[in-house]
Amino acid sequence: MAVSLQKGQKISLSKESAGLSKVIVGLGWDEVNVKRGFFAPKPQAIDCDASAIVLTNGKLMYKEDLIYFGNLRHPSGSIVHMGDNLTGAGDGDDEQIVIDLNSVPQDIDKVVFVVNIYDAYKRKQNFSMIQNCFIRIVDARGNKEICRYNLSDNYDGMTAMIFGEVYRHNGEWKFNAIGQGTADGNLGELAKRYI
Repeated sequence: MAVSLQKGQKISLSKESAGLSKVIVGLGWDEVNVKRGFFAPKPQAIDCDASAIVLTNGKLMYKEDLIYFGNLRHPSGSIVHMGDNLTGAGDGDDEQIVIDLNSVPQDIDKVVFVVNIYDAYKRKQNFSMIQNCFIRIVDARGNKEICRYNLSDNYDGMTAMIFGEVYRHNGEWKFNAIGQGTADGNLGELAKRYI
């Protein structure tokens, strides 16, 4: 059974799943159903974008270390974004990022997973309009969920979210459940936090 994490908790992925080599990082969310008047215009769909920020010694070194809908594969081939979901509709993961842990270059020590709302300020959208946010780590060998973190704080006014991070510590791969909302308007602004 998967470990359910709370904000700030860490878990050793290597210990939870012996011989772990490839993980699927699944991120999900749903729009809040808002009642509107009969003549009110239909609100614009919320387009959330999941991304991975790849760090060396805790820092973002190159623009190629941003893995998102415009750059689906890290130059090492070890981190691959499986594609953009424009609506977040449906059950399960809305977007997935796959990491081949054995192929991640040794100088990379952390991969941070973030989600931002596309054109949030222009569309007047924020994470108070989103519900059921989660990040989960899955052992790709048998699609066995290792851990899950359901974000439950109030994120009113927040346009982006730092969901969690997979990091290397003393030869082990670990996961940290972060759940930090930000008012960053796009991935570029989020990335500046790691320069």
